[in-house]
Amino acid sequence: MAVRQSRARSGRRPAHAAAVAAIAAAAFLAAGPGAAAGEPAAPATEPAAPAPEPGPEAAPAPEPGPEAAPAFGAYLDYGPRGVARMAALSHWLGGAELRVGHTYLPGDRWSNIEGAPGFLDVWADWRTRKADRMLVLNVPMMERNEEHVDDDEVRELLRQGAAGRFDHHFRALAERLVALKVPDTVLVLGWEMNGTTYTHRCGPDPEAWKTYWNRIVTTMRAVPGQKFRFDFAPSRGRDAVPWTRCYPGDDTVDIIGMDSYDQPRGMTFDEQVKEPYGLQAHVDFAKAHGKPVSYPEWGLFRNGDNAAYMRGMLAWMDEHKPVYNTVTDYCPHGVWQCDDNPRSTAVYRSVLFGRTDETEPTVPEPGTSTPPAPTAPPVPPVPSTAPESPADCSPLELGDWVEHWLGGKLCLRLDWYSREK
Repeated sequence: MAVRQSRARSGRRPAHAAAVAAIAAAAFLAAGPGAAAGEPAAPATEPAAPAPEPGPEAAPAPEPGPEAAPAFGAYLDYGPRGVARMAALSHWLGGAELRVGHTYLPGDRWSNIEGAPGFLDVWADWRTRKADRMLVLNVPMMERNEEHVDDDEVRELLRQGAAGRFDHHFRALAERLVALKVPDTVLVLGWEMNGTTYTHRCGPDPEAWKTYWNRIVTTMRAVPGQKFRFDFAPSRGRDAVPWTRCYPGDDTVDIIGMDSYDQPRGMTFDEQVKEPYGLQAHVDFAKAHGKPVSYPEWGLFRNGDNAAYMRGMLAWMDEHKPVYNTVTDYCPHGVWQCDDNPRSTAVYRSVLFGRTDETEPTVPEPGTSTPPAPTAPPVPPVPSTAPESPADCSPLELGDWVEHWLGGKLCLRLDWYSREK
């Protein structure tokens, strides 16, 4: 298959906005339990590894049992708003239990890949409030991760990583996560490595990439108190390089994930299952290696509001019981924060409405009456999440990125020139 087009998912998080998120996280935590961690001096060389202070840890998230519904969530925003929106999404889904919180470390600079002070605090606070919750954190393997670094430079950086040059950054991240009492975080390390979008891609030197992955995992596992699970998550299909060429080995992989958006244009869900390096190949590969699967990113894309894809993907995950799945919930991929996909939204909501991890009810004794099965809830129109402009002002077109961070469009009052009080 031809190389897929790069996905410009600007709604995920601008890498250079980590400082904004850290400030917002501190403000969010000031209103409730859990204080933001203090900022240590940035080390110029490899820092010493201080022992984390003793204290209560979050109980590890349980593996899905044979009768448990797969753990699910959604990527809603990378900062405090992502945490705050989970309760509203759960309410919209009829009280369905969102056990998975999903965010990304910015990949602009190493200090942010280490987990900038304050950035992860709200997520750690959410995770530790309930024992069965799961924090999923995407971790870039390189700084300048979305700056279109050329293959020659990527190859050299991968070889430096394989030689241990960047170990101390990942040790610092591991220590921060342990200190925040989230030592069982699922780490989606170097995701979509088989593509061309990221500096941490595998294609320029697969052998160096695998050695580098193994060094990172070994370094993070050496930190006292850690219980991390490492998720190897390529994008579906061949992409720039077959993802099997990037697989670093069973010893350093705990979960084999896959990012599976509805693309390319014109490909049906059945074709996505059967294509080389597709969904069936993924579950077969994981089974052969004795690993569970996950779907860290999935959602609509090139085929628009495709209810057949949505129905197929939800059924696929119910069948194959991933450790977790998180839909990417912003346009064009999403269903709750995006008004562009009403048919797919109706499917998503009807399937997941009211879903919890409760076991199936017991079978009634013979001779007793069986109550009728409840009918599926009606699916009301998807409400708009965009605020309406007041009648006396005109919205300014500032672009998606600026409007995402402002929380909507800016409005220019039509009477701005008036000096009357």
